[in-house]
Amino acid sequence: MVALPKADMVLQNGPVFLGLREGYATAVALWAGKVLATGTPAEIAPLIGPATRVIDLAGRTATPGLYEAHLHLLPLGLTMMELDIRPRFVRTLDGLLEMIAKRAAEVKPGEWILARGYDQFELDVKRHPHRTELDKAAPNNPVYIVRACGHLSVANSMALKIAGITEATPVPPGGAIERVNGSLTGLMAENGRDPIKAVIPDPTDEELVEAIERAGRYCNSFGITSVMDAAVGIRSYYREVAAYRTAQRTGRLPVRTNMCLLGGHNGIVEQCFADGLVTGAGDDWLSVGPVKIFTDGSAGGRTAAMSEPYLGEPETSGIFCLTDAEMNALTRDYHARGYQLAVHAIGDAAIEQTLNAMEAGLNDHPDPDRRHRIEHCGFNSPEQIARMARLGIEPVPQPVFIYDFGDLYLSVLDEKRASESYPMRDWITAGLKPAASSDAPVCDANIWPNIYTMLTRKSSRGTVIGGDQALTIDEVIAAYTDFGAYVNRSETHRGRLLPGMAADVAVFSRDLSKATPEQLLHETRCDLTIIEGKLVYEAEA
Repeated sequence: MVALPKADMVLQNGPVFLGLREGYATAVALWAGKVLATGTPAEIAPLIGPATRVIDLAGRTATPGLYEAHLHLLPLGLTMMELDIRPRFVRTLDGLLEMIAKRAAEVKPGEWILARGYDQFELDVKRHPHRTELDKAAPNNPVYIVRACGHLSVANSMALKIAGITEATPVPPGGAIERVNGSLTGLMAENGRDPIKAVIPDPTDEELVEAIERAGRYCNSFGITSVMDAAVGIRSYYREVAAYRTAQRTGRLPVRTNMCLLGGHNGIVEQCFADGLVTGAGDDWLSVGPVKIFTDGSAGGRTAAMSEPYLGEPETSGIFCLTDAEMNALTRDYHARGYQLAVHAIGDAAIEQTLNAMEAGLNDHPDPDRRHRIEHCGFNSPEQIARMARLGIEPVPQPVFIYDFGDLYLSVLDEKRASESYPMRDWITAGLKPAASSDAPVCDANIWPNIYTMLTRKSSRGTVIGGDQALTIDEVIAAYTDFGAYVNRSETHRGRLLPGMAADVAVFSRDLSKATPEQLLHETRCDLTIIEGKLVYEAEA
């Protein structure tokens, strides 16, 4: 038997979650950036040498480093510097407008005011702000505010003028520009916002790197060690990819990052493919992941493409961003080039369009382990779930949407459809690996509301929505670790704590299996985050 080296670090005397199949140990030894061994403290004791750092878990749970399978890391870092108008900070229209007016008083005339996170359902007026109200709050500045879902926005008159949007502007395919009695309200959806996005000033190269570092450190504070940035290239292919490379080269990339490349009509795939950036390129810190295609919007904004109309609006069943022919062509092209796909599809009609396109691509070029993904995958039928399992297509949901938006779903959808949303239990039963994620900055990267909802299926108001889809704590941890690694094609070296796998570990402030969901939501934190055997985050005492 070959003698093992002395460990660099040992964590012991607490539950150590190895993986859903492997269960728990009570000690883990780390060496040279990898897991050296797991077992009991007595079994690990011979691996402790004079230089070994020994951490007493004292009953706290240690897990593999969490894998955030779908967020927008760079945009998260940028929006952390924008005006935060989420419901946790403002729930009245007057309060929102006051925040914008205050920011206008702080900036120069003509400087853009960007804000994100409002939810009309949570505002006292139960509607979107109007462009004229934004005009009064900031008469000398272009204003652009984004709804929490990221698929609807409101601009004031100055912003619309700069973008060249008038009452005569044609509505683009896959988009919306709202007019009431022929007048612009400022509300836009999906592709209708492209002219505004084109004129918002770009951040500098240094600001992009700062954003990556800022958001990555924030993720570390929750035990997150790996992420997929779900749409790299929204602003610029070269500048965004270069920012990630600069962050890695200069030691400012706090999380292992899989870059999901933006596809579609305004995407970067042609440039990436020409430069050799295909799925799997890169290393264990910065790699190329799937290609992103948008097919619809959000349920809360009534833009997710559904097979049945929204509640109370028989004329509204959502928006398709692409025709069937366009979706089929893009999917087949990217699949043939060897890319994994990560398709944004929330409504069941959009999911059906996506499955049809993916199956056609797989028929053309069979690849049983391509592992295409449906991002969000909010509202699907049992037949669609069975089809996903047969084709090897994985869901990448955000259970936290139920926490943040569940009550809104009940106002725009019938109870049955709302209850069947994000069916974590059904997916797992079907043999799929639904990877938990937040879609930050749509929702906060804070893991605890996500964990709470997976355990309880409760919204932030306590409404139970599809209680039969609740998971056990072990399944929840797997959804945030092993499943995340699997859908990002890195399950052989991340996501579980087994010898030879990455020494990425999260330590929480209690035994997670002995806490109530409410205690996890309100009274639990990440104490330590370890990447490659090095401590990268430690909570204040």
